[in-house]
Amino acid sequence: MIKLIAGEFTLDAAKGDAPRRTISGTAVPYNVPATVSDGTAVIFRPGSLPVDGKAPRLFMYHDASMPVGVVTERVDTEQGMLFSAKISATSLGNDALVMAQDGTIDQVSVGVNPVKFSYDEAGTMIIEAADWTELSLVPIGAFGDMANIATVAASIHQEPEEVVLNEEVVPEQEIEPMSEVTAPAVEATIPTAPIFAQAKKEFVLPSAGEYMAAYHIGGDTFSNINKAVAEYTASKKTALQAAAGDVLTTDTPGLLPVPVLGPLVQDLNFIRPVVEALGARAYPDGGASKTFIRPTITTHTSVAAQANELGAASATTMVIASNSISKTTLAGQVTLSVQDIDFTSPAAMQLILNDLMGEYMIASDNFAADNLLTAANSSGVWDGTVADLLKSVYDSAVDISNGRNFTPTHMFVSPDVWGQLGQLADTTGRPVFPFIGAGLTGQNALGNATAASWNGNPLGLQLVVDSNFAAKTMIITRVGQGSGDAFEFYESIRGLMSVEVPATLGRTMSFHGYVSTFAAIGGMIRKITQA
Repeated sequence: MIKLIAGEFTLDAAKGDAPRRTISGTAVPYNVPATVSDGTAVIFRPGSLPVDGKAPRLFMYHDASMPVGVVTERVDTEQGMLFSAKISATSLGNDALVMAQDGTIDQVSVGVNPVKFSYDEAGTMIIEAADWTELSLVPIGAFGDMANIATVAASIHQEPEEVVLNEEVVPEQEIEPMSEVTAPAVEATIPTAPIFAQAKKEFVLPSAGEYMAAYHIGGDTFSNINKAVAEYTASKKTALQAAAGDVLTTDTPGLLPVPVLGPLVQDLNFIRPVVEALGARAYPDGGASKTFIRPTITTHTSVAAQANELGAASATTMVIASNSISKTTLAGQVTLSVQDIDFTSPAAMQLILNDLMGEYMIASDNFAADNLLTAANSSGVWDGTVADLLKSVYDSAVDISNGRNFTPTHMFVSPDVWGQLGQLADTTGRPVFPFIGAGLTGQNALGNATAASWNGNPLGLQLVVDSNFAAKTMIITRVGQGSGDAFEFYESIRGLMSVEVPATLGRTMSFHGYVSTFAAIGGMIRKITQA
């Protein structure tokens, strides 16, 4: 699930005697980039959030154990998703309204499960459709003024503040300036009321579980427990302890908090170079069937010169093949304990779900890359030299063009071949594919390349580098043009599924989708092997 903090809100107190407990405003602005809790950049497109179905619940801090209400109205606009929500008449709901009124909490955050999305070249997730599961009140926002709660109608009964019995009140006489010579009599400084004469209760050190729970809650709760621990430690120090030596952190490991710095270090780049170049096509009829037919022409009609007047015209019957394409299911699952979901910070569940979706991207791209290589026909062998590279590339272009009049558009290579291309030089050591930019020109400009980007274009072909290819892969073909595409990729992303497992106190989650490929014009998919 993606949890995205939207922005701040303003507060209008309800007038009159009838209690009102509603908030309204903007949950998410559209076409505005923001960053989720794990560091992923996302953009919501207009219409990406539903206005019907089960109403999102209203939580505090994205914590399902802290419900405070429910979203009662959703209005979709071109600028963003507007909402109204009702706050429950509970103690937690009252706390939420009080904190909203005094400005402690002034922002909202959505929790969604993306079901249709893609990634742009910068790695930003573009969300086209998502399940909106919850809306939370939070203190810190990412959208700033772009998203806010416009109004809050709040009228709740205020209980009188309770008197704390176990905190000692220091009389005014004891805080006079230090320069005073005469101190007041001891009898005058001790209040006579029994409430102040009571001994302060002994503080009991928290257990490890209590300390972890306070750390998870954060805010004032964690600050107060740290302060109490520090006061307890100071009160137990005696002259004998001080004489025994300094107290180091190695002596108090149970009192040391362990902060976690996010976002999570990510060692995989969840991109799909091959799929992006091919373009993902939708299944026909909404993808309801296990297979579908992709027709191709195996025999064309013919036109030829007439032998003589009234002679028979050329006649050839067109033959259309019925190619059956099946779907492959790509799926992964993970089961988390409720303790892992509740106690980890940052939340392990969100990080694991993001990784599961990223692994689907890698698996689907690997599926497309493997099938593209399998469908390729050989157009020669490259011996590693510049001259032979030119021959191999143009031999492939000729094989693609002969009898079809189509020309290639893309060169697909593995990273090792990309490295070979970038290092090619002529007999004087000048690069064959120099980096050309900022108004500069270069020698041997058969295209351009740079070690900081894969987006080169050797010999005018769009270069696509993908680590999912086997080593020494070089494929030249025509794709992404609509007309004359040699290879097609189909996909239907079904998204996340989740089920509770009460018997083991766990939650099993999965992510799946359907993919298919089709070599529409096999003769236009050419590979160049290496000697």
